[in-house]
Amino acid sequence: MQLPSLEKIVADTLATIENSKNQIYEIAETARSESQRVNKELREIQQQVQFTIKKVDKLEVLEKKARLRLMEVSKNYMDYADEEVRQVYDRARQLQVELGSYRERENQLRLRRDELERSLHKLLITVDKAEGLVTQVGVALDYLGGNLKWINDELEVVNQRRQLAPRIIQAQEEERRRVAREIHDGPAQSLANVVMRTEVCEKMLDIDKNAARRELQELRATVKNSLQDVRRIIFALRPMALDDLGLIPAISRYLENVKKQHKLNIEMDFSEERWRLDSVSEVALFRIIQEAAQNAVKHAKADKIKVIIEENEQSILVSIRDDGVGFASEEVLKNPKPDSYGLLGMKERVEVLGGQLTIMSKPGRGTEISVHLPLEG
Repeated sequence: MQLPSLEKIVADTLATIENSKNQIYEIAETARSESQRVNKELREIQQQVQFTIKKVDKLEVLEKKARLRLMEVSKNYMDYADEEVRQVYDRARQLQVELGSYRERENQLRLRRDELERSLHKLLITVDKAEGLVTQVGVALDYLGGNLKWINDELEVVNQRRQLAPRIIQAQEEERRRVAREIHDGPAQSLANVVMRTEVCEKMLDIDKNAARRELQELRATVKNSLQDVRRIIFALRPMALDDLGLIPAISRYLENVKKQHKLNIEMDFSEERWRLDSVSEVALFRIIQEAAQNAVKHAKADKIKVIIEENEQSILVSIRDDGVGFASEEVLKNPKPDSYGLLGMKERVEVLGGQLTIMSKPGRGTEISVHLPLEG
C-alpha cells in the first residue's frame, strides 16, 4: 500500500469518527433541550395537581356538608318550604358534579405528571449517555489519531528503509569497486612491477652485481610502499586494532590519521576505562564515528571536530560535533537525497542494536550526532 493511500485512509477514518462524535453531540443537545421543555411542563403540571388536590379537598368538605344538609332537609321536609328544599338539593347536586369533575381532572393530571416524569427520566439518561459517549469518542479520537499517526510514521520509516536497502546495496557495490580499483591501481600494479623487476635482477646478477643490488634495494622500497597501501586498505575495510585492542584505540588511531591527512583540529574526549563491547556494537560505533568524520570533512567543510565517548553502567554515549556548514537535519531525514543515505545508515545501525541516534543540525550552525546505546548486563 502506498503511503498517500494510507494517509487518505487515516484521514477518512478520523473524519468519520469526528462526524460520529458531532452527531452524538447533536443528539445530546436535542435530548437536553427536550428534557428542559419536559421539565418545565412537569413543574406546571405539578402545580396544577397541587391546586386540584386542594380544590378537591375543599369540595369534599363542602359536598359532605351539603349531603348532611340534604339528609336533614329530607328527613324533616315538612318543616321546610319547597323552594328551600329544592335549593338544598341543587346545591348538593352541584357540588357532587363539581367534585366529580375535579377528581377526574386530578386523575388526568396525575397520569400526565407520571408520563412526564418517565419521559424526563429517559431523556436525562439519554443526555448522560450521549455526553459520556462524546467524551469517550473524543478520547478514542485522540488515541486513534495519535496511534494512526504513529502507524503512519512507522510505515514512513519502513518506506525509508525499503528505499535505503537498494542504496545500501549500491553503496556496498561502489565500495567493492573502489577497493578493487584501489588494489588494482596500487598493490597489484606494484607487485606486477616487482615480478618484472625480479626477472631483471636475475639477469643482472650475472652481469653487474652492484647494479642488481641497487635494483633489489629499490624493490624493497617498492614492496614496503605496497605493504603500507595494503594495510591502509585493510584498515579502511576493518581496522585490525578494533578486533585486537577495542573501540577506543581503533577510533584514536583513525582520528589521528584524519587529523594528519586533512590538517584538522580534532579533539578526543574518551573514557579512561578501556572497556570492550561485543564485536557488533564496536563495529557499529566505529562506522558511525567514521561516517560522521568523513561527512564533516567532505560535506560540512569543518575545521574542528570533537568526539566524546562516555560510559555508565547502563549505556554508552557517543557525541560527534563539528563546526561545519550544517544542514536542515529534519528535512534531510524526512526526504533523504542520494548523498544523505549515510545518515539513515547510521540511524539504522543504532536502531538495530536497540539504541537511539539523534542528529541536530541547522544551516550555518554545525552538526552534532549523538548516540545512546544500551548495555546488556
